[in-house]
Amino acid sequence: MAIERTLSIIKPDATRRNLTGRIVAMLEEGGLRVVAQKRIHMTPAQAGAFYAVHKERPFYQELVEQMSAEPVVVQVLEGEDAIARNREIMGATNPADAAEGTIRKSFALSIGENSVHGSDGPDTAKTEIGFFFSQCEIVG
Repeated sequence: MAIERTLSIIKPDATRRNLTGRIVAMLEEGGLRVVAQKRIHMTPAQAGAFYAVHKERPFYQELVEQMSAEPVVVQVLEGEDAIARNREIMGATNPADAAEGTIRKSFALSIGENSVHGSDGPDTAKTEIGFFFSQCEIVG
């Protein structure tokens, strides 16, 4: 197993409900370490750029609006197979399909308001981390 880094976002639906600490605790209890973290309020342009890969999908505009409506917590997680581990802890995108004990099963309001985002692969993780963090902001 390799030590990896991945991006995690605690989405507006979760920050609005003061779930940040509980979500971070679940990630840490799952073996991941937070090596960078900040609370930001993305502009619609930033959210649009971040989710540009979904630009042609029908949910894109709603996603941009949700992600720029309220603050988010962006963080870099580190650990053995961090990308897969984070995705396991998050659970399925649809909370109805998520396993018991996962973040989405525990906290998501819907498929769209599913409380967290996580990188889906090594290349995506590198790009997404670079979108929000400079190298000097990552300690670990």
